[in-house]
Amino acid sequence: MRNETMMQLKKLDLAAFLLASLFVVGTAVGAEGAASMRLAVFRCDATPPLGSKIYDGKFTTVEQPLAAKGVVLDDGRSRYVLCALDWRWLRGPENRLFRRKLAEATGADLSHVAVQCVHQHTAPSSAETEEDFFDKMTDRVAAAAKRSLNEMQPFDSIGTGQTRVERVASNRRIVRKDGTVRNRFSSTKKSPELRAAPEGLIDPYLKTITFASGKKPLARLHYYATHPQSFYKDGRVSIDFVGMARERWQEKEGVPQIYFTGCAGDIGAGKYNDGSRRARAELEERLYRAMAASSATTQLEPVGKITWRTVKLSQPWDDRTITSASGGKIIDERVVGLIETSSLQMGDVHILNLPGEPFVAYQLYAQELMLNSFVATTGLGDGNTGYIPTAQAASEGGYGVRVSPSVASQEEAALKKAIRDLLGVK
Repeated sequence: MRNETMMQLKKLDLAAFLLASLFVVGTAVGAEGAASMRLAVFRCDATPPLGSKIYDGKFTTVEQPLAAKGVVLDDGRSRYVLCALDWRWLRGPENRLFRRKLAEATGADLSHVAVQCVHQHTAPSSAETEEDFFDKMTDRVAAAAKRSLNEMQPFDSIGTGQTRVERVASNRRIVRKDGTVRNRFSSTKKSPELRAAPEGLIDPYLKTITFASGKKPLARLHYYATHPQSFYKDGRVSIDFVGMARERWQEKEGVPQIYFTGCAGDIGAGKYNDGSRRARAELEERLYRAMAASSATTQLEPVGKITWRTVKLSQPWDDRTITSASGGKIIDERVVGLIETSSLQMGDVHILNLPGEPFVAYQLYAQELMLNSFVATTGLGDGNTGYIPTAQAASEGGYGVRVSPSVASQEEAALKKAIRDLLGVK
């Protein structure tokens, strides 16, 4: 059944591409008025069984359970789903299968569903997970989303807030004076020199979007760009410091909190993390305080119409080798038009749902395009792209660059074009 579904999805994706002559194809839908706006929040366990594969080993203990958390928005004409999954990544076929199940469960169009991974490394990827568990897990999440529709609540306000996060994010690429690049990973336990190096290019702000009824918050969505790991490769299932901060703030405030990882392909916590539990606790505390502060600064405005835009990326990702979920087997699925991106706009609030692991420069680029609007960006949708560096980074070499400068230049142009289309920029 699952293989048949994937074949149907690939045929649909190919048909969609054949209608396009450029790198991207965009569609937009909208609905006027806020009188019928409703929202539902869902949550479901996504923890694999002990003994399952994780990164370079197997799960041996559960420190905290993993979760899929999301919202369903209804404007009286269409439904839209935003879901964050405490997994490392989902490849294209698995991402689309997950989205299709959520679409069918909620009555949303497939193109109106976004599933983004949080990217903890103490969590599985679709390439490592047993097919049977993946099917059952996605069925459970879809069922949870469907049940949430029985508790839909009207909302009439949307709020935005942001705060500067201190001493968490740092760039993983340190460019020396001679032009060579040092790599600074998520932990720098053995390298005081790397910890002492400057933060480098980051987006220091955590952004929060709140859906509310009057002044009562119903759900908050947080966006921040950093690799979300402190230490791993020790057999633990864990939501790591980003998930710990999220759950702590949810318990404190009594409002559902959903966390999305931004364009963090070249961003980690290495400057402030020596891989110890003490350092993880400090990172959690700083992010928790940022979530609380960003929530406190939230300014509520009446909701406007919902506009959802979808853009399909074709080349230059067509030649990437894709890993299936079946035991990590390498298969040939070089089907054009597989990479789908989307955005949700409500008034001056924009949410960008991007694929893979884009470098932080793309997130900053999106914000620069919309200086008078609020732009929240998440990566780690369709994982087929892998890292998406800038052309400059590719020419420098170093961390996260696995393509030639010429290919990276094409990728940069394609993704920036998609971002402009998703934001409605001419």
